[in-house]
Amino acid sequence: MPIRPPTKSDFPSSLTFTLTPQPPSPQSQSQSRPPPNILLLLHGLGDTHTPFTNLGTSLALPETTVLTIQAPNPLPLDIPGFHWGDDINFDSRTGALDMDAGFAKTTKLLVESVIKSVLVGKCGYKLREIMVLGFGQGGMAGLIAAEKIFAEGVGNGSGSEEGGGGEMRELAGVISIGAAYPLSLAGKKSTTTGSDQGKSRTPVLVVAGRDSEVVTESAMKRTKDVFQFVEMHEYRRRGDTMPRSRDEMLPIMRFFGRRLRSWQGVPEGSVELS
Repeated sequence: MPIRPPTKSDFPSSLTFTLTPQPPSPQSQSQSRPPPNILLLLHGLGDTHTPFTNLGTSLALPETTVLTIQAPNPLPLDIPGFHWGDDINFDSRTGALDMDAGFAKTTKLLVESVIKSVLVGKCGYKLREIMVLGFGQGGMAGLIAAEKIFAEGVGNGSGSEEGGGGEMRELAGVISIGAAYPLSLAGKKSTTTGSDQGKSRTPVLVVAGRDSEVVTESAMKRTKDVFQFVEMHEYRRRGDTMPRSRDEMLPIMRFFGRRLRSWQGVPEGSVELS
């Protein structure tokens, strides 16, 4: 099945999102083909998709369609913003909203309704061509979705390639800024702790501030219990916020460079052999 960029009509009407097409390219050959990458952007707790839509535009990643999704659940008491959790929990120590609030509904939305049904089923993308970048609670949601894809063998239905045979049940990667795999799911994951064979092969980059209270040594350990390939980058400053400088953004751009695909140098009409 040839790939095609997603359109707004492909998605459920209940989903709030923005599609940002690939930026113009001087290479007419690559511009004439559908972009070989999809990047999902997932905002943090209490935010909306609008700032991340702007991020998707400013990234200007070549040969990449950016899908920015708004979390489905509004915050209570008319507080502006949305969240990815099943519930509203408060951190007993700080009194702030807890990111780790259950992700069953969100995981079903991302895996079944967005990735499996639309990007793979309707648009023909392979899992390896889909990447996720999430901030805070959105990063947690992305990590859980990647683990779910591995555990359930969600693919494009081609049997030996993705899903049926189980050899390629990984995304292009997950970048999680200011969050690791949630503690609430650490003992419930479907993979086998301590065995690389039982871990998702989706590459993971975790970015956090120095001396982070969220991305701790134990948080990184449980992330590595779920994913086979995990790297960590720590800001020089404290605070698990979005990158604020070129140095803080550099590891993310390098990750994009390693994991995003390109048509450059590939002759028109070529067929990929798996």
